[in-house]
Amino acid sequence: MIHPTALIDPKAEIGEGVEIGPYSIIEKDVLIGEGTKIGPHVVVREGTHIGKRCQIFQFASIGEAPQALFYKGEKTSLFIGDQNIIRESVTLHRGTIKGGGKTVIGNENFFMAYSHVAHDCQIGNQVILANGAALAGHILIEDYATIGALSGIHQFCQIGSHAYISGLTGVTLDIPPYMLASGSRAKLFGLNIVGLKRHRFSEETLRGLKKVYRIIFRSGLTLEKAIKRIEEDEISQTPEVQHLLSFIGHSKRGISR
Repeated sequence: MIHPTALIDPKAEIGEGVEIGPYSIIEKDVLIGEGTKIGPHVVVREGTHIGKRCQIFQFASIGEAPQALFYKGEKTSLFIGDQNIIRESVTLHRGTIKGGGKTVIGNENFFMAYSHVAHDCQIGNQVILANGAALAGHILIEDYATIGALSGIHQFCQIGSHAYISGLTGVTLDIPPYMLASGSRAKLFGLNIVGLKRHRFSEETLRGLKKVYRIIFRSGLTLEKAIKRIEEDEISQTPEVQHLLSFIGHSKRGISR
């Protein structure tokens, strides 16, 4: 059902079974996948592609121009996957040419009210942004990460899979996978045990990750020596530990500790 007060550009592509509420605006070069529901007073700007069976609530701003002083109106994009929930007054911005030209959001993510995703961010699957959480530009968030309410993530930071950022946290360095981080300047407080158990990580895997955490972050060793010790241990062969070591090895901003 499309409400008669909705304004839809003829060049927008609307899938089967899409619902669009009163006074919403859909611009040209927009694609909306089948079964997606868009509430009242939603604005979807040009260059936005929305997947199937998403839910977008009232007053959300989807695909607006990036908040970057160097942006001069170039044609860029926002790609949103399937089954995302986008709550009230969420803002998701498209990319910039300098950042690759597109913001990309995966599947089954949950953006709570007033959360913000800036230009050129790359978000995986089943990520949660709680109320008022804000991402600056060029941020990478891996699958299953949770960003707590009113937290702020600095541009170019990376958040690893299954990481949990508590509310009111300021993140200026990368947060490794599986970790719990908190503080006005984020510090690590061990593994995200609750989240890992909810995702059915085995006890053996949890023991291995705990051991790795202690060696890297609590042994007093330099990062280089800590990683060398882990690589000499059989736990380094588990996929989760390999992912953690790869994430740390590829960090450009440095790792929160």
